[in-house]
Amino acid sequence: MINVAQQWNRCLDVIKANLPAEQFDAWFAPIVAVDHDLENNRVTLRAPSKFFVEQIEGRYLTLLSAALKKVFGENVRLTYKYNVVGGDDATAIEQSEDNSSVKLKQELKIRSPRVANPFQQADTLDDIDPQLNPKYTFENYCSSISNRLAVSIGQAIVDHPEVKTYNPLFVFGTTGVGKTHLLQAIGIKLKEQNPRMRVLYVSARVFESQYTTAVIQKKVNDFINFYQSIDVLLLDDIQEFAGKQGTQNTFFHIFNHLHQHQRQLVMSSDCRPSDLDGMVPRLISRFKWGMTVELEKPDYDLRRKFLAMKAAQDGLKISDEVMDYIATHVTENVRELEGVMVALLAHATMLGQDITIDLARSVIGNTVKVSQRQVTFESIAETVADYYNLPTELIYGKSRKREISDARQLVMYLAKKEAQMSSPSIGAKLDRTHATVLHACIQIEQRMSIEKDFSREVQAITASLTQ
Repeated sequence: MINVAQQWNRCLDVIKANLPAEQFDAWFAPIVAVDHDLENNRVTLRAPSKFFVEQIEGRYLTLLSAALKKVFGENVRLTYKYNVVGGDDATAIEQSEDNSSVKLKQELKIRSPRVANPFQQADTLDDIDPQLNPKYTFENYCSSISNRLAVSIGQAIVDHPEVKTYNPLFVFGTTGVGKTHLLQAIGIKLKEQNPRMRVLYVSARVFESQYTTAVIQKKVNDFINFYQSIDVLLLDDIQEFAGKQGTQNTFFHIFNHLHQHQRQLVMSSDCRPSDLDGMVPRLISRFKWGMTVELEKPDYDLRRKFLAMKAAQDGLKISDEVMDYIATHVTENVRELEGVMVALLAHATMLGQDITIDLARSVIGNTVKVSQRQVTFESIAETVADYYNLPTELIYGKSRKREISDARQLVMYLAKKEAQMSSPSIGAKLDRTHATVLHACIQIEQRMSIEKDFSREVQAITASLTQ
């Protein structure tokens, strides 16, 4: 006899492998399989509420369907069971896929074109201007471990626009890490695949300016109606909304409309939603509905790829030695790398100079602040071990002795703060979990706040990293 609970666990394994842990725990961990009607091949899932059912169907149905078909077969049918009133089983009802409140598969809706200007009438222009820069494509987007997750999610949105698992997508990171490029790459690819789709890229500052004009001209309703007609809204630098109550309230209603009608939203910011100051809580909570992903500072691999791509595009012949020098000393963001390449191009074409390390050193000195030493996980581990007179290999080991454990936590903290590494990357270096790294960082910060001597030690170690 088939055990439906075991079969459902196999489905959960498939789902878990394709979702971030926090989304799996929130939406799938509470669901259990209660019955499998073999005659009709119908599986009944018990959900906490109707809201859960609507969220599962609206956000994760494609993934759920794939998992069910893999385990129960191609012709599997699905029924949900939930209580109308809290824990009262007497109010339990069943909802089959035939009378579901959310369609089992959202079809991409193609509507008649509208104009890009919210204050013009719909019949004055043939189509919306997406405000996309054709150079910002996926083909021109260099990928490495520092941005691979964000790029993969962006490509998933493009490959399956009818699936809204990552809606909204909230991308955050410091300046020059590729947020604008990624947003526009998503828009360009969607527009290429669906020319009639209304895709719009807009900066938060332009959105705010348009809203102010709408208020002055008493055309706020026209403004809202226009933005509610967009199929894919790409909103850049949303932190610019901070402190602007009217703009936030208006965007709140636009966001709700687009999300409820299965339109894709992609937003960028210089910080994660929870760190946005001057933003109303109800808007921040909506930013967290979908997927939040960080674009980290470019690692060495990404910087090297970018330099090689730019050299090829500009027709520059640059030796590997010079490329390595630039990638090692220009570490903050891609814009600085691009500035260095523009300067080298000028020297090579206008002055006829060969691109040597001496020239690169001169250009970098005039363009960016030079990193005296590349801060890596390995250099941090060695520096901390030397400071506390410990063999470096103990940092990587399993010892739980207090002095070794404390040093190991400090390495995790500095790798996060100084090398801009993600928690999973740090954990992988030390064979520890993501949660262990987060705990270590919190412990170090707490110690620094109350132990002055320890705080001075951390400052000394930090200063020695770049000397």
